[in-house]
Amino acid sequence: MKHCLFVPKFTYILRGSHFWKHPTLISNLDNLILETLTTVFNISFGERTWTQASLPVRLGGLGIRKISSVALPAFLASVHGAQNLIGKILAPSLGVLEAAHCSEAKNVWSLTCPNTDPPVNPCSQRQWDEPLCRLTRNSLLETALSPTDRARLIATAEWESGLWLQALPSPTIGTLLDNSTFRLATCLRIGASTNMPHRCQCGVMVDNLGHHGLSCSRSAGRIPRHASINDVIRRAFVSAKVPALLEPNGLVRDDGKRPDGMTLVPWSMGRPLVWDATCVDTLAPSHIPGTKVDAGAAASSAESLKRRKYVNLGSSYIFAAFGVETLGPWGPSARRLYKELAKRLIEASGDQRAGLYFAQRISIAIQRGNAASLLGTLPSGLDLGQIFYL
Repeated sequence: MKHCLFVPKFTYILRGSHFWKHPTLISNLDNLILETLTTVFNISFGERTWTQASLPVRLGGLGIRKISSVALPAFLASVHGAQNLIGKILAPSLGVLEAAHCSEAKNVWSLTCPNTDPPVNPCSQRQWDEPLCRLTRNSLLETALSPTDRARLIATAEWESGLWLQALPSPTIGTLLDNSTFRLATCLRIGASTNMPHRCQCGVMVDNLGHHGLSCSRSAGRIPRHASINDVIRRAFVSAKVPALLEPNGLVRDDGKRPDGMTLVPWSMGRPLVWDATCVDTLAPSHIPGTKVDAGAAASSAESLKRRKYVNLGSSYIFAAFGVETLGPWGPSARRLYKELAKRLIEASGDQRAGLYFAQRISIAIQRGNAASLLGTLPSGLDLGQIFYL
């Protein structure tokens, strides 16, 4: 959507004219984009949700930009990029000239971003755009409607949280989200309504945001999500030439439970690696005190708990907890394992994007689990098995 929708097709006009000086035209075009998104996504966008959706993915948005946000940075980058050519054409006869409206545009940018230095590379549209985007995101954080809203905004700005939006949507390789899953994942990301208020099957009232389903004691998505994440991890090990199996025998905890997986050959220092994955709810009431301050706090806490449970595993194994959250952030241990596994995937396949593909599959598995959890609170009907391709 972000590559084929209106703004990319309109970039030439934005870069080649002072379109930023015509707010009425810009407003009409922004409304057209919003109407299109509302129709295609089947989501009701409010002012805050539309503002967040228009941010780049790296800052918690959907990457579908507003014309009003892009017009000024596009013009400034284009003007500075063409300045040398303008000088070569006009300087011999007319001296040093500046492109029309350039000074005015720089003044507007400086007033909008006070105490911010101009870009090191003024020809880069991203460097002009980044301070404006961060101002918008900071404004959303400062005006957060609740601690839960703040925790959501912090979590969605993490790199791992937007990976499902970067994946190639292909049914052949299992990375295509069905319409319902995509809509619910988008709603959770931008804070839009997912459903009408209703009573969950556990008896608790569910509000229009649907967050209860993510932490419900009868969550319909928890078990298939856990299985899907572990299957992705195991397949990644196998692709990296490290045979692995799930739920190995002989490594039972005191409570009778087994870890999620183990490599069958040494991983490092002559020892096999044992991993245990978990996905915790970013927005659960018990996690909000941490997640409203630090992204990934809930995942980090879950990883610490996993390490305590496997403290008696022994020195013959390397243990790695793989903690992730429902809104996307990963824990420190998961990031370390990902970096090492991504490096080996690249070495084994020769594809520099192999590690990224692995991370995207984890992200997609989380979104499918979220969708199944939200739909599982409804009174009837949908076969949740179709969400997962297992």
